[in-house]
Amino acid sequence: MTTPAERLTSLGLILPTPAAPVGSYAPYVVLGNQVVISGQLPLENGSVVVTGRLGAEVDVATGQKAARLCALNLLGQLRAACGGDLERVERCVRLGGFVASAPNFFDQAKVMNGASDLMLAVLGEEGRHARAAVGVPCLPLNAAVEVEGVFTLKTVPSGR
Repeated sequence: MTTPAERLTSLGLILPTPAAPVGSYAPYVVLGNQVVISGQLPLENGSVVVTGRLGAEVDVATGQKAARLCALNLLGQLRAACGGDLERVERCVRLGGFVASAPNFFDQAKVMNGASDLMLAVLGEEGRHARAAVGVPCLPLNAAVEVEGVFTLKTVPSGR
């Protein structure tokens, strides 16, 4: 059995430093064993790297890469919420995806597969989740995709 950190390494991925919130909200909230993570954009080195609308300026394959990058940023926030230990993750419960879409674009679910596939690759079966994929007219900073998530954590034995 491999750990999430080992899976990330085998995929050649490095979790980014979590982005600071750009408004009056928390990047994540921990309540009991549940973590709710605010929407993450396709950021690299602090900049949105995929902008525009799917079905207009952005194709499905590029949208999937953007969703995957959003999920990588989500995992960075999750690692922070877990005190640096992704082995504390019990399950990815739900992902919510927002896809900036042209009026006649209907493949939001295909775009969100980029995020879903990464969760499965990193968390294994514990990464299988419920999901929403919603088309929207625009997103912050003209991002093509935004992904939020809900996770549960394993109970940490007292004294640890």
